[in-house]
Amino acid sequence: MTLDKFRPYVSRFLDPFVSGFDRIGMTPNGVSVLAFGMAVLAAVAFALGGRAAPIWYLVAAFLVLLNGWLDIVDGALAREQEVASAGGDLLDHVLDRYADIVIIGGIAAGIENYLLGFLAVTGVVMTSYLGTQAQAVGLERVYGGLVGRADRLAIIGIVGALAYGLTGTYGGFTLAGWLLVFLAVVGHLTAVQRFVYSWSALE
Repeated sequence: MTLDKFRPYVSRFLDPFVSGFDRIGMTPNGVSVLAFGMAVLAAVAFALGGRAAPIWYLVAAFLVLLNGWLDIVDGALAREQEVASAGGDLLDHVLDRYADIVIIGGIAAGIENYLLGFLAVTGVVMTSYLGTQAQAVGLERVYGGLVGRADRLAIIGIVGALAYGLTGTYGGFTLAGWLLVFLAVVGHLTAVQRFVYSWSALE
């Protein structure tokens, strides 16, 4: 079960943001780039949270959730302006993957555990890859599985906020470290789940 299935139900909350961006002349691609910028800033904040001051974890949490919100807004804006295109979809997905990579990279840099970062980022990237690869072989794009992107960003945001107050070590890892463990394990399990689903659908 993932939060992605609830996207259609948040449309009414998007209207003020869509109208605002449309009013100032922002394009959907511009919003996608802005969302990626929030991810880069979140990565920097996560790194500072682990190395400098925990308050940066709160900043990182806010920026991650903002990235996720803007990722919804760009599609709604494209529909509002009637400019939805394959090129825009491509840009959105490419920037989403880079956003995932830099956010996880920032978390790993903050706690200086790059092995966990590698395992987490490969799990996340493979989850997204299997979702779109299903479409490439003639199926519908797969959003299901244990954890989708919306779930992942929500969890990262929540744990990031909790890491501000819970700065100790628990079972050998800080809260940020356990977040990477979670992303690694659940990411690869979700990727396998999507592969099995797609393989079965093709038979």
